[in-house]
Order: sequence, then C-alpha cells, then structure tokens
Amino acid sequence: MTVLKKIINHPVFKFITNRYVLIFLTFAVWMLFFDENSYLNHRDFDREINDLQNSIEFYKKEIEQNKQMIETLEDPLKLEKFAREVYRMKKENEDLFIIEFDTLK
Repeated sequence: MTVLKKIINHPVFKFITNRYVLIFLTFAVWMLFFDENSYLNHRDFDREINDLQNSIEFYKKEIEQNKQMIETLEDPLKLEKFAREVYRMKKENEDLFIIEFDTLK
C-alpha cells in the first residue's frame, strides 16, 4: 500500500486527476479528433486547397500558352503548317509520307 500512497500523493498525479484538467483534456481530445471541425479535417481541407491552387496555376499557364498559340495561328501560313504537322492534313493533289525514327537505341 505504500507504493499506492506514494503515487496518489505525487504532485503530478494530483494535477492530472484534477477535475478541470480532466475536463480540459477530454475537450482537447474531442476537438482534435472527433469534432466536425477537428484538426484532421482542417488538415485535409488545407491539403485540398493547396491542390486546387496548384491546379489554378497550372490552368492559368495553359491558358496563356493557348492564347499565344491562337495569336500565332492567325497567320494563314502558320495555320497551314500547324494543320499539316499536327493533324497531318494535306491538299487534294498531294501524297503524305510519314517517316518515323526508332528512338529506342
């Protein structure tokens, strides 16, 4: 029994078993893990916000590249070159030869 009395009379044990400390610890655990607005939910939301902001930046860059492409394709010669290279279009009286190189050497 002396060991049990030493533990009960220890200041740390008395502090931890204080009614207000127990209520605060219960409240803190509840708010951190179980509440609708818990820390875990906020961390997931922050991660999602960062992903969405990265997507916004990516699409802004893509929009700028597409605007530049549209400006360059307003020239009829560049438009024809683009159509021939990318979409492999040809005129009526032309033959199209596609040469592919093996790059896996």
